[in-house]
Amino acid sequence: MKRISRISLTSRPALLGAVVMLALTSASVASADDGPGPFGVTAEATASARTARVGALFGADRADSLAGGHYCTASVVHSPRGNLIVTAAHCVNGSDRKLVFVPGYRNGRAPYGVWKVTQRFLPDGWAKDQDEDSDLAFAVVADLNGRRLEDVVGASRFAAGTATGATAVTVTGYPDSREVPIRCTNKPRAHSRTQQRIYCPAFAAGTSGSPWINGDGQVVGVIGGHEQGGSTDDVSYSVVLGPEAAELYRDATAAF
Repeated sequence: MKRISRISLTSRPALLGAVVMLALTSASVASADDGPGPFGVTAEATASARTARVGALFGADRADSLAGGHYCTASVVHSPRGNLIVTAAHCVNGSDRKLVFVPGYRNGRAPYGVWKVTQRFLPDGWAKDQDEDSDLAFAVVADLNGRRLEDVVGASRFAAGTATGATAVTVTGYPDSREVPIRCTNKPRAHSRTQQRIYCPAFAAGTSGSPWINGDGQVVGVIGGHEQGGSTDDVSYSVVLGPEAAELYRDATAAF
């Protein structure tokens, strides 16, 4: 099922199998969080400094009632002002909807605060034609209590131009049927010249925008792109982060 950029109210039979898959031993979960672990295995992500940089997106009307309201995933990327997140373009499309970002979200709680999205940056290819090869976006969040987002949770580096599959990556995201994030490590493969794919079970609706982070702590992909991230829960896609992605990042970091 597609990871659509809204809360899905339909049932997902595929997730019945995912429940079994996610019922892993604590050793398996630790392996997924603390190192490469077994490839292609999805587990609940334990709370850590790394997972704090990944969070859930909500409509601003859910800021005071978070439980069950998240619909997409985003993550903090380094920027000079320390206030930038990356996600899929289809997650933030529509400037009339006010959004908030909750890093490290778990079980209805915001351990690092609720951050208001103030500006969004979408590629021309998406803004004009919703081209799946441009399904990437950045968003700026306002400071919270006088602190910058990056100072609170840290950030990953955004890396355009890396070769697809050069190294394994870890994908972290929030299925909209769960209140904690899941993680999976595997090696991406080329789907086309402009799209890459990864096998990671149980990445269902709500995981659009999930970062693909390599061993150097760099974001080298974001769930989205082909079929808005994929038509099944087990294979996810990302646009290849090329010149358009690099230009969009420059625009987002030079805007202030």
